[in-house]
This record gives sequence, structure tokens and C-alpha cells, in this order.
Amino acid sequence: MFEARLVQSSILKKVLEAIKELLNEATFDCSDSGIQLQAMDNSHVSLVSLNLRSDGFDKYRCDRNLSMGINLASMSKIMKCAGNDDVLTMKAQDNADLVTFMFESQNQEKVMDYEMKLMNLDQEHLGIPETDYSCVIKLPSQEFARIVRDLSQFGESVVISCTKEGIKFSAGGDIGNANIKLAQTSNVDKDEDAVTIEMQEPVSLTFACRYLNSFAKATPLSPQVQLSMSADVPLVVEYKIGDIGHIRYYLAPKIEDEDN
Repeated sequence: MFEARLVQSSILKKVLEAIKELLNEATFDCSDSGIQLQAMDNSHVSLVSLNLRSDGFDKYRCDRNLSMGINLASMSKIMKCAGNDDVLTMKAQDNADLVTFMFESQNQEKVMDYEMKLMNLDQEHLGIPETDYSCVIKLPSQEFARIVRDLSQFGESVVISCTKEGIKFSAGGDIGNANIKLAQTSNVDKDEDAVTIEMQEPVSLTFACRYLNSFAKATPLSPQVQLSMSADVPLVVEYKIGDIGHIRYYLAPKIEDEDN
């Protein structure tokens, strides 16, 4: 038996919004430690890794490891039926081909049940190597979303350069060139407004805008985003999800002089 209860269904709604543009379907791996999802996007360029720890749920039970293949568009339709303040419970039997979503209003006067068929998906588990990154940058997630959106007006790629002075985002195209520089903040009232840079050595890498824009769909999950970069390895864009877990996106840098 698998059962997971969240007092705020809005968390799962936001998680779905953050991944459904990149993934059509994915396997939710449930174990006694929590729920994990790992999948390449539809074009096999980026990787999405989601971790929701069991201790972050209000109630969590998983007697046997369970892999639920889920069509994310279908799940999104069901989640849209829930109010943001509804209590959400997900349930499935051990060998189930169905998962049940139950939404209860706060006053418990309204209870909704939705059953969704599960899919059999081929799983490819990709080992993500532990890497010590040359640069780890933290900045407000809304700022990152705005920068990526603004620069994608100029070109299909963004160059992210990190030095001791700060972090620079650049793009260029037919209209012209755009550069946005952020210096490390010295004092801010709220931690979430800070820009911090931990740097071993300077890095400058090029990434496809459209993926960064998709990653920025996770902005509502967290006030801060962390970018981890090293030469020749994928960028990691990480959003914390409250006290329950995180979502990480991995994107390989573009090789220079590449046409596609």
C-alpha cells in the first residue's frame, strides 16, 4: 500500500507545472524514503530530477517500492480540479494499475476522488555523478526567470559567465547584443534577495534559452535558485521545494561553432 498526504495540494500543482513542459510522461518511484522522479526531456537534451522526502509529507506510507508510470498531462488535468488549499492524498495498491487522488476541502465538507490509470514506462536510470563545481551561484528565482526571458528575445543561446566580480548573462542575435550583470550582494534585508557566488575558478558556458525558460517554470516553488557550473559538465539548476525536497534540472552546455 502506498499513501502520501499533503496538507497543501498547491505544492504538487507547482511541481507539475515545473516539469510538464519538458516531460510528457514520467515514472514516480515511491519508496519508504520518499518519491523520486528522474527523466530525460522529450528531446533528450536535459534531465529532470525530483526528490520529495517522505518526512516532508503530513502522512506517508509505502510498504513496498512502487514505480508509477504517469502521463503528466492527465495528472495535470486532475490537479487542476483541486483548490490550492485542499488537502491532497495519493493512494495506490502494491501492484496497482491505478492511482487515486483524493482532495478534501479544509472544512472537510467536500471530498473529491479521481482515479487515474498508470502506464508501463521503460525506465532508464541515469547515474548522475557527484561533481565539485567551479562556480555555485545563488540568486532570486524571479530574477533568473526574468533574465532568461529577456535574453531569449535576442538569441537562442545565453552565455553564462561567472567571475569574482559577479555573474554575467549575455545573448546576441539579429537585433543586437544584450548583457546583464549581477554583482554579489553585500547586504540585503532578506536572504532570498541575495546574490551569492562561490567560485573556485571562472567559468563561461553557453546554453539553449528555451530549456532555461522551461526550468524557470519552477520559480513559484522557491524564492531562490542555485546554478552550479563547471567547464564541460552539465549546468545544474536547483530549486528547493519548501521543507520537502528539491527539483534539479541538468543541461549540457552548447559546444561552440555548432550549427544546431
